[in-house]
Amino acid sequence: MSDIILLKLGGSVLTDKSKPGAIRNSVISSIAAIIAKARITLLLIHGAGSCGHPEAMEYRIMEGVTRENFKGILTTHEAVSKLNSEVVNALQVAGVPALGIAPLTFCISEDRELISCDPSAIQKLIEIGITPVIHGDVVMDRKLGATVISGDQLISFIAPRIGAFRVGLATDVEGVLSEGVVVPIISRANLTQISIKGSVNTDVTGGMQGKVNELLKLADSGVTSNIFHISRISDFLFGLPHGGTIIRSELKNG
Repeated sequence: MSDIILLKLGGSVLTDKSKPGAIRNSVISSIAAIIAKARITLLLIHGAGSCGHPEAMEYRIMEGVTRENFKGILTTHEAVSKLNSEVVNALQVAGVPALGIAPLTFCISEDRELISCDPSAIQKLIEIGITPVIHGDVVMDRKLGATVISGDQLISFIAPRIGAFRVGLATDVEGVLSEGVVVPIISRANLTQISIKGSVNTDVTGGMQGKVNELLKLADSGVTSNIFHISRISDFLFGLPHGGTIIRSELKNG
């Protein structure tokens, strides 16, 4: 069995989504220290938050890219790359041998769905002791020219292909909330009974509902995932109860 843990840090954790380009460096440094202390085999994915979503919205990248709005690729990618650099730098300062990798360079979508994203290089980096750090990004799209792919889409595509044995999403809420209460377990069996509130800030990738949809795809492939508050990241990394939501293929306890 693989010992790879896939951890996704929400853009709402790393940035102030109400302010374009507002990076929370102190939060990033604290997370980096926790990861360094855990000494785990890790693939880290992070969202764009306010470093990418506003730019993608301005240029309407989700609707497709042509010669009329191609500058949106440049500005959106540059914005999220800046955040990625800050995350990688904080990890390196904490002692984690991190390396940023942009999905724009190795992923292809078709009508907003990832169809090609070869994780071979990521696996090799992990094997030799490097922590890859990838992120939601603009990618080229066979139908639309280009579009935005979320970190959550990257999770559902990559996790089963690298054999990740634990998958977690650290967010700014305690888990998936329905009527203000954390839903402990989600599967396709109880999805229609849950009312999931959307993001109140600029988010072109579907907010919490988008996360759940992608993680149910992951559950369909046999991989269980977890959504929890960022304050419980250490619990998740060490396999302890995190008080959040577990998304799995079957609705069962334990």
